[in-house]
Amino acid sequence: MDKMATGHENGKTDAPIPPVRSVLDPYSSKIELTCNGSREDLDPYVPAQNRPLESNTSSFGALAHLLKASLGSGVLAMPLAFKNAGLLVGCFGTVIIGFICAHVIHVLVKTSQQLCIEVKKPCLGYADTCDLVFQNGPKSVRRFAPHVRELADWALAVTHLGACCVYVVVISESFKQISDEYGGPKWSVSAFCALCLVVLIPLNQITKLKYLVPFSAVANFVWLGSICISIYYCLRDPPPISSRNMSTSIAGLPNFISTSLFAMEGIGVVMPIENEMLKPQHFLGCPGVLNIAMSAVVALYGFVGFCGYLSFGETVRGSLTLNLPQDEILAQTAKILVACVMILSYALIFYVPVDVAWRRICDRIPVSKHRWALAALRLFGTFLTVGLACAIPRLELFMELVGAICLSCLGLSLPAITETVWRWGKDLGPYKIVLIKNAIIVVISLIAMVSGVTFSIKTMIDSL
Repeated sequence: MDKMATGHENGKTDAPIPPVRSVLDPYSSKIELTCNGSREDLDPYVPAQNRPLESNTSSFGALAHLLKASLGSGVLAMPLAFKNAGLLVGCFGTVIIGFICAHVIHVLVKTSQQLCIEVKKPCLGYADTCDLVFQNGPKSVRRFAPHVRELADWALAVTHLGACCVYVVVISESFKQISDEYGGPKWSVSAFCALCLVVLIPLNQITKLKYLVPFSAVANFVWLGSICISIYYCLRDPPPISSRNMSTSIAGLPNFISTSLFAMEGIGVVMPIENEMLKPQHFLGCPGVLNIAMSAVVALYGFVGFCGYLSFGETVRGSLTLNLPQDEILAQTAKILVACVMILSYALIFYVPVDVAWRRICDRIPVSKHRWALAALRLFGTFLTVGLACAIPRLELFMELVGAICLSCLGLSLPAITETVWRWGKDLGPYKIVLIKNAIIVVISLIAMVSGVTFSIKTMIDSL
C-alpha cells in the first residue's frame, strides 16, 4: 500500500497533512480544499466590499476618466516624436511604447490589488503600494521602504511640475503668435510667460478640487475642438509620404522615447481611478478598462503623430497647434482654445506637487497659520514653474527632459522593481521569467533616462 496513504514509513507516523488552499482571483469566490477532499467556503477579505461609499465609479465611468486623463497635452506633441524617429519607426515605436506602458500599469495595479488582500486595506495609492511592498518584502529591502515612498511621491510631483512648465510655454507661444499676427506687442515668449502670472496666481489659490470641476469640464470640450481643428489642417492638403523620412538616425530615438513617454504615460492617475471603482476587477483583464483605454490612446496618438509629421515635416513644433497657419481665423481659434485649455487645466495639474510638498511641511507649521502657509506655498510654486518657463522657453526641451527623468523612473522602473520585490520568494514564474522581464524594463528605462537627459541638456546648452 502507498506509504503516503497509510501515513507510516519505517515505523514512524507522519504528521497530519495540512489543508491545501486554492489560489484564485482575489475578487472571485474562494474555496478551501481539505486533506479528505471536502470543500469549505472561505470568507476572504475583498477590498471592493470594504471601500467607502464614495467609491462608486462604474467601469464605463472609469474608462471615461482614464481616457480623459490620458488624452492630454501630449497628443499634440506626438508629431515631434515622429520627427525624431521617422514615419515607419514612429508607428512601430508608438505601439511598442504603448504596450510597455500598458503592461507596467497592469503590473502596478495587480500588485496593489493583491497587496490590499494581504494587508486588508480597501485601496492603496501608488506611493502606498510601493511602501508596503517593500515593508512586507524580503528583510534585506525593508529598510528601503521609506525611501521608495519618497521617490514615488517626488517623481510624481516633479512630473506634474514639468507638465505645468510645458503648459505655461504653450500658453505663451500661442498668444505670442496671435499677438504678432494681429498687431499686438512684439514681446518675447519669456515676456508672455511672465504675463501668465496675472491669471495663474489667483487661479492657483483655489485649494478645493471640487471648485476646479467646472474648469475641467469646460476644458474637455474645448480640448476636443482644438484637436479636431488640428487634424483638419493636417489632412487638408498632405504631401506625399515619400517626402518624409521613414526612419532617422539612432541619435533621435532617445528623444522619441522621452517625448512619447511624456505624451502617453498616465500612471499618476491610474491608482486614484482604480481606487474609486465599484468593480475594480473590471480594470484589468481582457478586454478590461485599461486595455480598452490604452488601445484607444495608442491609436489616436499614432494617428496624430503620423498626420502631424507628414503635414509639417521637420518644422513641426512641440504642440501641433503652433504649426497651424497664421493667417486663418480657424487656426488662430484652435491656438486660443488650446491656450484656454492649458490655463484651465494648470490648476488641476498643479494640485499634485502642492499636495506632496504640503504633507511634508504642514506638521511643522502651527495650525493657526496653515491657511497663509499653504497660500505662500502655492504662490512659490507658481513663480517656480513660470520662472523655469521664462528661463528655458523651449517646449520640446521640457517634454524630453521630464519624460527622460521622471517618467522613466515613475512609469517604468519603479513598478517593475515593486513587482519583483512583491513576488520574490513567492512566484517568479518558470525560469524566473518575471525577474528577467522586469530587469529588461529597468534597463530600457535607464537607457531612456541617461540618453534622454544627455541629449536634452546638450540641446539646452547649444540653445543658450
